[in-house]
Amino acid sequence: RSYYARPRQFEHKKSSIDLVTQADRDSEKLVVGSLRDAFPDHHIHGEEGGGYGPAPEVTPYHWYVDPLDGTTNFAHRLPIFSVSIALTDPELHPLLGVVYNPMHEQCFTAIRGEGAWLNGDPLHVSTTDNLGQALACTGFSYDNWTNPTNNIDHFAHFMSRTQGVRRLGSAALDLCFVAAGQLDVYWERNTNPWDVQAGLLCVLEAGGHITDHEGQINATALSGKRILATNGLLHDQALTVLTQGDAAPRPTA
Repeated sequence: RSYYARPRQFEHKKSSIDLVTQADRDSEKLVVGSLRDAFPDHHIHGEEGGGYGPAPEVTPYHWYVDPLDGTTNFAHRLPIFSVSIALTDPELHPLLGVVYNPMHEQCFTAIRGEGAWLNGDPLHVSTTDNLGQALACTGFSYDNWTNPTNNIDHFAHFMSRTQGVRRLGSAALDLCFVAAGQLDVYWERNTNPWDVQAGLLCVLEAGGHITDHEGQINATALSGKRILATNGLLHDQALTVLTQGDAAPRPTA
């Protein structure tokens, strides 16, 4: 929050739309330092700094840290961003997740097999069972200027088959909003484990469902490369849109 109030400053990483700020770096330094002190035998994957601790192949515990998910929003002073921290096994099965929304003081947490919460209150996915009544959300990868598989086609297909599609800019929060029943469907291409691991555990523990874009529960989904998260009731309908595109059924008025 203190960095947010400062004059706008950012640097470019891999492209003109892939940004990093000092807040990203200092947040990662703080989180990773605390995790290394508490769990020196765990491997830590940080978005900005790479790997920390023992080699990943020698430890059963892996932390994924996104110190500022939604950097573009943050850099433009749009108050939709988060800090995402997840603990997984070596196969990316999430064990624990925390997503903190600092501008609204929302702390989403989940523990595998024990549930998900927002500031201590239990989370539950929505009961919407008709895609035509659903609110969906997605995002776009940093190579969308040049990559022909840039998600624009899926965005158009869902726009004409739901009550609306939002692009909020923080994958971690998008998933938490599905867990909280505020969104019904989330899909995206080309995100990373630190973007999605904490949020997808919140969805699962709140009663939702996670697969890849073909309906499989695998590393493609768990890593965020092609992820679909829903309340469960809408999952097959959302998969139909992803797999059939323009040929997918449209809702009737």
